[in-house]
Amino acid sequence: MTNDSRIRVLSIDDHPLFQQGIAAIINCQPDMALVGAASNGTEAINAFRSLRPDVTLMDLCLPGLGGIDVTVAIRAEFPEARVIVLTTFERDVEIQRALKAGARGYLLKSMSSQQMLETIRQVHEGKRPVPPEIASQIAEHLSDEQLTSREIDVLRQVIEGNRNRDIAERLFVSEHTVKTHLKHILGKLGASDRTHAITIAARRGIIQI
Repeated sequence: MTNDSRIRVLSIDDHPLFQQGIAAIINCQPDMALVGAASNGTEAINAFRSLRPDVTLMDLCLPGLGGIDVTVAIRAEFPEARVIVLTTFERDVEIQRALKAGARGYLLKSMSSQQMLETIRQVHEGKRPVPPEIASQIAEHLSDEQLTSREIDVLRQVIEGNRNRDIAERLFVSEHTVKTHLKHILGKLGASDRTHAITIAARRGIIQI
């Protein structure tokens, strides 16, 4: 296989040891080459512009711009960009956000190197592989009613320890409205109380704590 026909991969991750591991795995493949690496969002966008890789491995948790925002920015400029999310997060809302942002695949860092390599090859061929464990995470909550942006605002206020009256003042609504929002939040999340709602929302990636 000639160098020109190898799959050119860009790796975006802020952990140097992980980057080194990715480089070692990819550069051992006769059909792949790691052409560059970036450790934050701005570097990632600039690296993509200059390198135009075939496939980009994208961590979600990056300094500055997060991986989802970087994916959106890259695909806005290069609609055909093939991005695979490679992260520790397996929260269903995070997964859905990444896929809606245009990611072609979603991998957990706990998965095998062979699975990563196979996913790179499939995405390069134009496929959109999603591992069964990721698909099951999405399917579990696919029919769930989503929290509105206002309900998320209220939940963030709850996390900060604010009472209904304080939340009402901060969000410029009535206390009755806050109570209604909380009722909807508990119902949508299947939570028994405020603390339970926070736990579920954090686990699913709806809010960050």
